[in-house]
Amino acid sequence: MASLFNILFALLAWTASSVLAVRNVKVQGSDYVNNATSDRFQILGVAYQPGGSAGFTAGSGVDPLSNGTNCLRDAALMQRLGINTIRIYNLDPSLNHDMCASIFNAVGIYMLLDVNSPLPNESLNPGDLTSSYNAAYLNRIFAVVEAFKNYPNTLGFFGGNEVIQNPGSQSTSPPYLRAVTRDLKNYIAKHSQRNIPVGYSAADVRDYLADTFAYLSCDINGSSSDPSRIDFFGLNSYSWCGNDATFQSSGYDILVQMFGNTTIPVFFSEYGCNKPQPRAFNEVQALYGPNMTGVMSGGIVYEYVQEASNNFGLVDLYDNGTAALRGDYDVLQKQYNKLDTKALQSGNASATALKSPPCSGNLITESDFSKSFMIPSVPTGGQTLIDNGIENPNNGKLVPVTQTVVSATVYASNGGTIKDLAIQPLAEDQSNTPNGQDTSGSASTSSTSASGTSTGSKPNSTSGCGCANPNFFLATLAFMAFVFQRA
Repeated sequence: MASLFNILFALLAWTASSVLAVRNVKVQGSDYVNNATSDRFQILGVAYQPGGSAGFTAGSGVDPLSNGTNCLRDAALMQRLGINTIRIYNLDPSLNHDMCASIFNAVGIYMLLDVNSPLPNESLNPGDLTSSYNAAYLNRIFAVVEAFKNYPNTLGFFGGNEVIQNPGSQSTSPPYLRAVTRDLKNYIAKHSQRNIPVGYSAADVRDYLADTFAYLSCDINGSSSDPSRIDFFGLNSYSWCGNDATFQSSGYDILVQMFGNTTIPVFFSEYGCNKPQPRAFNEVQALYGPNMTGVMSGGIVYEYVQEASNNFGLVDLYDNGTAALRGDYDVLQKQYNKLDTKALQSGNASATALKSPPCSGNLITESDFSKSFMIPSVPTGGQTLIDNGIENPNNGKLVPVTQTVVSATVYASNGGTIKDLAIQPLAEDQSNTPNGQDTSGSASTSSTSASGTSTGSKPNSTSGCGCANPNFFLATLAFMAFVFQRA
C-alpha cells in the first residue's frame, strides 16, 4: 500500500508542477505561423488595459497583468468570446506577471506588448527626440523584454504607438523609430532564447500611412537581416462605422491595395468604431473574409474594459472584482461565431515568397515625409546595455495554473449571473478560437441583476488570488493519498 501511496503522491506533485505551454508563433513572410502545426495564425484580439492609461501610475505596484484573480476572470470571459490575443499598452517590468501570463497561456491567448508607457522618460518625445532617446529609456524598454521574453505566449513587442501623428512628426520621427526597432531586436538576439518579433502601431493618418509602412518595412542597403526593419505593422483604424458601412465605403479596399505586396504581417492593432451605438461589428466578416485575409492578419478590438471617458468597452469592471458584460460583448461574440476558423488557419504560400524592397527615397510619396535612412547611433551607454544586458532583470516564467473556476460574480448583459464560469486549459499546440458559445444567453436571470457604476461596489467579495488553490482533480488525488496512507 505504501508503494501505491508513493505513486499517488508523485502523481500529485507532478500534476501540481507541470505547466503546459502554447507553441511559439513566428513571422514567416507576411504571415504569422504556429511553430508546431505550421498553421497560419490570424489575430482575434482585444485591447486589455483596465483603468486606461490614466490608471497606470508609477510605484502603484499594479498593472494589467499583476493580479492573477482578475486575469483568471478576464481570461475566462475572453476564452468564451473567442479571443486569441490581447494587447497591453502600459506595463511595469518590475512586477511579477507570472500568474497572469500563465493563465492566458493556458487558454491559448497570446500577448502583444507595448514597451513604452505614458510615464516620464518611458517613451520617445516627438518634440525632443534627441534628448528622449537615451540609455535610461533603453533600459526601460529592455526591462519589458526581460520581463516577458520567457513566456511562450509573448507574440511580439510594439516599439512605438502612433508616434507619427502630430504635424512635423513625419519629418523627424521615422529614423528614431527604426533606431528603437534596431536596439530592441539586437537586445533580443543577445539575451532571449528565441526570436521575438518587434513592430510598430500606426495611427490611421492616410496622408502618411503608406509612407510610414514603406519607410519602416524596407531593408537598408538591401539586407534582409537589417535589424532596424520592423517585423510586423499594426494599424489603429476606426474607418468602418455603423450598420451601413461596406468594404468600399470604409476604405478597407484601399487598405488592401496599399498593403497588397506586404512582406511582413499587417493587422489592425486597434479597430471598432463606436459611432453610432450600439456597435454592430459587421466589419469582422470583412476583416476575416476572402477580400482581406490574403493581406491582413486579423485585428484587435478596442477595447475590453469600459472606461469612464469613452464607450468602447466590452465589459464593465468594478473595484471589488465583479464584472458585467456589455451588449457589445454579445454582438462581437456572435460575429466571431460566424467565422470559419479552419479556413483562417490555411497557409498562404505566396505570402512567404515575397522579399522586402531596399530602402530608397523613391518609396516615399509625400514631400514632407522623411527620406533619410541615416539611423541615429545607439545613445551613450546603450550599447553596453545591449551587450551585457540590464542590471537585475526581472525575468518572468510560467507557473502552474491550478485554479480554473472564477470566484468573482460576473453578470451577463441581460442582468443574470453567469454560472460555472471557468477557464478551459487547452493542449500545447492550440490557440483559442470562437466556439459557438452564447455567454449572456446561457446566464441565469433569477439572480440580482447588476447595477451601479464601475467605481462602485457589487454584491461580491473576493480576496487573494484563487490561482494558487488546488482544483478538484488535485484535491481528489490528495484525498486518495491520505486514505491509502492511513490504510
